[in-house]
Amino acid sequence: MASVIARRAGRPDHGDDIIIEAAWLYYEDGLNQNDIAERLGVSRATVVNYLQEARERAYVRISLSQDAFSGHRLAVALKEALSLTDVIIMPDADEVSATARRVARGAARWLPQLLSPGDRLGVAWGKTIFDVAESIEPSAIADLTVLQLVGSMATPYGFSADVCSSYVARRLSADCVNLHVPAIFSTSELAARVRDEALIANQFDAIGHVNKTLFAVGSVLPDSHVVSSGVATRDELRWYVDHGAVGVLCGRFINADGGHVDGPLDARMMGVAPDAMRAPEMGMLVSVGPERVAAAIAAVRGGYTTHLVTHQSSAEAMLAHIQRAR
Repeated sequence: MASVIARRAGRPDHGDDIIIEAAWLYYEDGLNQNDIAERLGVSRATVVNYLQEARERAYVRISLSQDAFSGHRLAVALKEALSLTDVIIMPDADEVSATARRVARGAARWLPQLLSPGDRLGVAWGKTIFDVAESIEPSAIADLTVLQLVGSMATPYGFSADVCSSYVARRLSADCVNLHVPAIFSTSELAARVRDEALIANQFDAIGHVNKTLFAVGSVLPDSHVVSSGVATRDELRWYVDHGAVGVLCGRFINADGGHVDGPLDARMMGVAPDAMRAPEMGMLVSVGPERVAAAIAAVRGGYTTHLVTHQSSAEAMLAHIQRAR
């Protein structure tokens, strides 16, 4: 379960007193929302708003108790089957979108616990990572640098790759190194010329030295995000699938063993090299949905992943996939 700390110090102004008092009564004194409403002379809905405001202003911080989720029977089984450092399993919700939000919040609570001063955290792109970034509660990790791992691209979600890295950096009070290029160029010659520009070359050098990563993987289905974002056409996607691709990691295609499938798009891609993604210290994979099971297992087998955050039905599907492969 989540452990909660309510902070009464550091009030920015007198108007916050009632918010802090509501948080203290709820989290520290254990009163329910109706009792707090009666004590403060406000409605229950107002109390709900006070508690939400307290979290948004970081007067209340919730940390994930790792043992409660990593001790789940599926987490233990996956950790053993895939030789992972640790696994967190979130419960399924009634709807896919609600399950995705749970997984994102779980990853957001866990991530700061895995970071240390001086780390260089590489952040990927996509709806899952954006949801994680938005769910991170504000905190400060000394001398942390967050780096964008792949260039920007079109997206149906209304945000680009640099937003993901910028949000994570802001939530963790970190420096941010964004990659100021599109994810893919029309020709390999143009991509090579841009990589040689001093500013871009320095950014590529920076992302080549990350020591921890936060990422999700994409499927290779016809409606995959790699197609909807304009990185690959369906014909190009089919070429990679025909050559063994089972997933997409930061715009690069990987096979069932996690190996990089080198193909027609790679010379035009602007992002981290696959070898640099192989986690030297920590790689957190956040995976939601059965369509990403094969890709998630490939990312683990390829050495990109040390920590996995997923949900019950995906975990069960992963274990079944592993069993069938034996």
